[in-house]
Amino acid sequence: MKQAIAVRFEENGKETYFDPAGLDAHAGDYVMADTEHGPACGQVARDPQPTPDYLLPNPLRPLLRMADSVDIRRMHQRQNEDKKAWRICRECIDRHGLEMKLVKVEYAPDHSKVTFYFTADGRVDFRELVKDLASTFHMRIELRQIGVRDESKMMGGIGLCGQTFCCSRFLRDFQPVSIRMAKEQGLSLNPTKISGCCGRLMCCLGYEQSAYEYLNSILPMVGSTVRTPDGTGTVVETNPISGYLRVRLVSEALAPKYYKASQCQYISGGKRAPRRPDPDDDYSGMRDPAPVVASADDTADFDAEE
Repeated sequence: MKQAIAVRFEENGKETYFDPAGLDAHAGDYVMADTEHGPACGQVARDPQPTPDYLLPNPLRPLLRMADSVDIRRMHQRQNEDKKAWRICRECIDRHGLEMKLVKVEYAPDHSKVTFYFTADGRVDFRELVKDLASTFHMRIELRQIGVRDESKMMGGIGLCGQTFCCSRFLRDFQPVSIRMAKEQGLSLNPTKISGCCGRLMCCLGYEQSAYEYLNSILPMVGSTVRTPDGTGTVVETNPISGYLRVRLVSEALAPKYYKASQCQYISGGKRAPRRPDPDDDYSGMRDPAPVVASADDTADFDAEE
């Protein structure tokens, strides 16, 4: 674990970790940090503390210095500009009747451009919107279409587990998740219980998938015939985590009994095969659409096509 400090660049925004670089900064202080978009002013959310490596960005950028009154004033001014730009863009979207949801507005540190992030069910013809925004802000306009999972990662929030979203906390990339994972882990297939706030299957379904695949591959599958200390029976249920089998004995008409897998000897019925790609797996609904990027410079190309 490395010593890291958490900084927020927006009100109630997600935390980003930085190397303290020897600065005596504490929660509530304002600092200048080296971000991927250049130096930026933010507020320290938590004191420096040892942080697991999986939570830290790669590379871990350093803090530059403590912020002064000018830096703080510019930060608040930028936040107010973002809110104002969001309202203006929202009004333009309503005026043009576009079916798109504005998620976030972000100015470049040097004010050379302003980026609008939005979600939509399909492709949106926003040529007129780009022209209106360019004439209003008099700078380069960039519209980026993102997916619902990217929206959750950008906005942050609290998941069903009571923890901050994994995607906004430590996940670098989204991995495909399928309903087959929930089946192999014996979870309820109720969409409200296995779906995140973004409406997609929860990313955490994939965290233990490899362990379940291995455990399921070494246990007799349901329907197999096994020999137990009390006689021969049929497996009616398996618990890969505890290593117990629920077996209905042939010689008894009573309720099935539980046995440790090590107490049972496999006879017939076929063991569960190692996990292989299944044609029933459907990943199409788990992936977000590829981002669509357009700027004011693209309007000339649009006009040429017409």
